[in-house]
Amino acid sequence: MFFKKLLVFGLVSCSFTMYGQDYFPANAGVKSKNQNYTVFTNATIHTTPTETIKNGTLVVQDGKVVSVGKSSSYAQNAIVVDLNGKHVYPSFVDIYTNFGIDKPKRAGGSGRASQYDNSREGAYWNDHILSEQDGYQDFKYDSKKATEYLEAGFGVVATHQHDGIARGTGALIALNNDGNTANRVIEDRLGQYFSFDKSVTSRQSYPSSKMGATALLRQLQHDLDWYEKGNIATKDLSLEALSRNKGLPQFFEGDGLYDDLRIDKLGDQFGIDYVIVAGGDEYKRIGEVKAMNRKMILPLKFPDAYDMENPYAAEYVALSDMKHWNQAPTNPKALQDAGVTFALTTFSHKSPKDFKDHLMKAIKYGLSKERALEALTTIPATMIGKSGELGVLKSGAWANFMITSGEVFEKDTELYEHWIQGNKTVIKDINTVNIDGVYTMNISGATYELEIKNALEKAKASLKKGTEDVKSEFSYKDEWVTVTFPQSEGKFVRLVARASADGLSGKAILADGSEKNFTSTKKALAKSGDKDDKKEEDKPLTVMPLTFPNMAFGFETRPTQQDILITNATVWTNEAEGVLENTDVLIKDGKISAVGKNLSARGAMVVDGTGKHVTSGIIDEHSHIAAFAINESGHNSTAEVRMSDVVNPDDSDIYRNLAGGVTAIQLLHGSANPIGGQSAVMKLKWGAPIDEMVIADKKFIKFALGENVKQANWNSFSRFPQTRMGVEQVFVDYFTRGKEYEAKKKSGQPYRMDEEMETIVDILNMDRLISCHSYVQSEINMTMKVAEQFGFHINTFTHILEGYKVADKMAEHGVGGSTFSDWWAYKYEVNDAIPYNAAIMHRAGVTVAINSDDGEMSRRLNQEAAKIHKYGGISEEDAWKMVTLNPAKLLHMDDRAGSLKPGKDGDVVIWTDHPLSIKARAEKTIIEGKVFFDMKKDEELRKTVQREKAQLTAMMLAEKNKGLQTQPAKKKEKQRMHCDTEQTLY
Repeated sequence: MFFKKLLVFGLVSCSFTMYGQDYFPANAGVKSKNQNYTVFTNATIHTTPTETIKNGTLVVQDGKVVSVGKSSSYAQNAIVVDLNGKHVYPSFVDIYTNFGIDKPKRAGGSGRASQYDNSREGAYWNDHILSEQDGYQDFKYDSKKATEYLEAGFGVVATHQHDGIARGTGALIALNNDGNTANRVIEDRLGQYFSFDKSVTSRQSYPSSKMGATALLRQLQHDLDWYEKGNIATKDLSLEALSRNKGLPQFFEGDGLYDDLRIDKLGDQFGIDYVIVAGGDEYKRIGEVKAMNRKMILPLKFPDAYDMENPYAAEYVALSDMKHWNQAPTNPKALQDAGVTFALTTFSHKSPKDFKDHLMKAIKYGLSKERALEALTTIPATMIGKSGELGVLKSGAWANFMITSGEVFEKDTELYEHWIQGNKTVIKDINTVNIDGVYTMNISGATYELEIKNALEKAKASLKKGTEDVKSEFSYKDEWVTVTFPQSEGKFVRLVARASADGLSGKAILADGSEKNFTSTKKALAKSGDKDDKKEEDKPLTVMPLTFPNMAFGFETRPTQQDILITNATVWTNEAEGVLENTDVLIKDGKISAVGKNLSARGAMVVDGTGKHVTSGIIDEHSHIAAFAINESGHNSTAEVRMSDVVNPDDSDIYRNLAGGVTAIQLLHGSANPIGGQSAVMKLKWGAPIDEMVIADKKFIKFALGENVKQANWNSFSRFPQTRMGVEQVFVDYFTRGKEYEAKKKSGQPYRMDEEMETIVDILNMDRLISCHSYVQSEINMTMKVAEQFGFHINTFTHILEGYKVADKMAEHGVGGSTFSDWWAYKYEVNDAIPYNAAIMHRAGVTVAINSDDGEMSRRLNQEAAKIHKYGGISEEDAWKMVTLNPAKLLHMDDRAGSLKPGKDGDVVIWTDHPLSIKARAEKTIIEGKVFFDMKKDEELRKTVQREKAQLTAMMLAEKNKGLQTQPAKKKEKQRMHCDTEQTLY
């Protein structure tokens, strides 16, 4: 007793002390505040996701939790709320919203003139770097939206301006509808935010692609380092803010799995612990996501089923999209099982009220309730450095909590009140009794049956007399029910009854004014469907198995390396031995082990090659498949961008190319600028991680000449160069600057790390080799002379349709030619192309390859090689080398590919016929001893695609029959990318 009195005295004294510390004057009334304690008793209190106190007591004062426990002491004048049978949960925390911040207005202006320079003074050179942006300055409290969040269970949100690549800081806001800015704003500078998306407020062209945005972010970090070392005399507001805020949590919004991996690489390079805002498809390659070891923020926006009723429209829906609908709800469980730390967010939902349905679906598909609660409370709080203050109910934490009818993730649980900083928002009257049921009443000798539904929301009722429906007026408010209905023509009965959980008790006022007391016991509503139907409804749909990649023609398991012995085949060695009849090829440990007769290998898979032809894999020196973007057109030089940043390992053209015997490609940047981006030389390992596909030590870059780079075909007149002469000056300027940069770097003096100049220096030193898009002889000649002027040579002229005019000069320079077999006259600068081009260059001593520059042609490169034999009289073997050994030489990988020589990679194709024949099909395509295409397996996969589409179609039709929302069936257009592809569809 002494302790309780002492506690009371201490608490009251503390209150008086706090009164005396206010510094705001009060002129509207007395200054003393009501600082009474509010005490919640007899509740099931979930203090954390893993700790629960039954029949607990929660004491709050002045917006904070004072104590929580089985029994807590409190002042005698406290306000006590008995929560017998109710649950109390910490409020949810959403750390990725734009609450209270309007979307910025899109920049005006249009037309053919692009904007290449920035439009701000005193800030970074790129308008899309808005790190100086302060989300709090744009913030305006929106009580209507706040109420939507409160009704969804969220009490605190972090908000920022969702615009730009570097987006500045955000703010942490308590959704206290009774408060003001002084207490709502918990933090006015919370986190630093990034994305790959440009700002809508500027029309500055660079970056025009995701690889450009990635390169810009790399350069931004180098520039920050240079700035922080005091090497820039002027003030840069963007870099100042970036430096000032780098100690805050760093959030990076992606748009799916491959953005996640891209962000992870950026973070690894610069040692930045990015929290990644996920895209929802991480389940597809969960092993790679786990290996990132990153924290994530996870939206729960699951796609609707497609409307598959029209079978013709249904045919257009891609299996990958159908599988994503089916598998997306498993994404939270996949991350949970992989041990990935993640918070949940309402981001991507139009309204917070949509969130719960998706959350319940995720739980239905295996997300544990405990993990869901952690992802909404303690984990987001920890991510923003507010552990112990938010997401828990412990002494000193903010008094942010929900009062519910039961466990928060149960379907029928009601949210009654949401308290934020000690202020109450009533969601539903906590005293409202659920009177849903059927009530039988005897009124004046007649039996009536009253059925009440949805009492806790918006009560509705229907009245029957026997089997006859009776028109009536009904209301339910403050635990009182009123019903008015006609007893006879022009005569009405009025019922007024007190409602309880057990029934109704009141009186009937008859038409003659007399009153009759009545009581009626509640009977439960008849449930629609039986228990089996209910159980079936609660079950998740059958989840389709994952494949690698997770789409049509994906593998159930990734191909494994095996020893393979191909016997008694016609073998095209591409070596001095030439074409060998009745010969064996042994692939062992992923390498060509032997080529000869009567070979044997214990444990090897034996393939009978009788009547078949065996070659090395086709190599496409100029490809634009397997990419999310092709051009970065924002500058006339984009040497800093990397095609490896935008590899799309799920492009179906990879599989189609394998079916055409292609095992490797050079994924080239497009031809939007004289100096393009860095290439990615790749093996077509269908279903493998990107890093296993890209051959990192093969360093090339795309240059371009002619109509595309001077923008002759899309009416742009504002970017230099506009003429072929200007193209030469771009080269000279960049190589001159590259030499100056290298000299500075070697001098030992401080220098600004410039990723573009680093690449130019690599070119000058022949550490990175040029593949140059070219057509006209004058420009071909010019480019060789410029290279010679700076002491290096061009590696490859690609397209090179006037190569026959300068073949002798090309041979003297030492440059190869990668050309088309018979493309011509598709634009002005190719009018002089001839089908004998390859043969003429070959005879002049130029290393010649035949390429595709086309995702469709690339799977028929064997036939393109045959045309060279036809048009130019080149031998079959030399024609075949133009799609195998010669491109390997141009890509400087002939030490490991291009021929069947022991020690080289086991990249082998088994053909059904002569490889130059139009009848030839690739029976097996093998890369490093792994079979990535097999004709028989392909037949099985086709049946699998058909079967899975039928299964998923049935599931979607069932969803529509249940009345669930669907989306129209739509065709996902396959985009064929080429040198001049500017915009990507997806």
